Amino acid sequence: MAEQEGALGQEGTRRVVVGIDGSASSRAAARWAIDYARLIGAVVEAVGVVEIPMNYGWSAPVVDTSLDEDTAKRGFRQELDSVLPAALAGGEPVEVRELLVRGNPAEALIEASRGAQVLVVGSRGHGTFARAMLGSVSQRCAQHAPCPVVIVRPE
Repeated sequence: MAEQEGALGQEGTRRVVVGIDGSASSRAAARWAIDYARLIGAVVEAVGVVEIPMNYGWSAPVVDTSLDEDTAKRGFRQELDSVLPAALAGGEPVEVRELLVRGNPAEALIEASRGAQVLVVGSRGHGTFARAMLGSVSQRCAQHAPCPVVIVRPE
C-alpha cells in the first residue's frame, strides 16, 4: 500500500485529487475529475481508502487486517477498471495515478489534497444514512480541505 507522504506529487505538477469508493457518486466524481484535468492540463490522483475499524479503538474480535486490505485493493482496482476506460475515452489522454491508503476516508482525502488544484468527491458514499443529501466524508472535506472542493452528485 502506498504511504500518504508520497501522495503529494512533484512540485509544479497540477493535480486533481478524486476519492474513489465504488459508489455511484464516486464514479460520477471520477468522470468529472478526468474532464476537469483535461481542461487544466493536470494529473488525476485517484485515492481509495481502506478503513479498518480497530484503528479507531472500536471493540471487535482480532482479525487479520491483511485480508481487509487485499479485498480493498481488489475492489479499488476493479472500480478503477470499470470507471477509467469510459471516462478516458474520446478525449486528450490524462495521466491517472492510483493511490490506496489506510485510514479515515475524510482525513486521507484532505491530506492527499494538499497542494492540489481541486479535491473532487461524490456527494454520498456507502454510508448507512441513506436519505442524507451530503455524506459525512464529503461534508468534512468541504469544511477542511486546503484546496477548493467539488462535490458531484450521481448521474
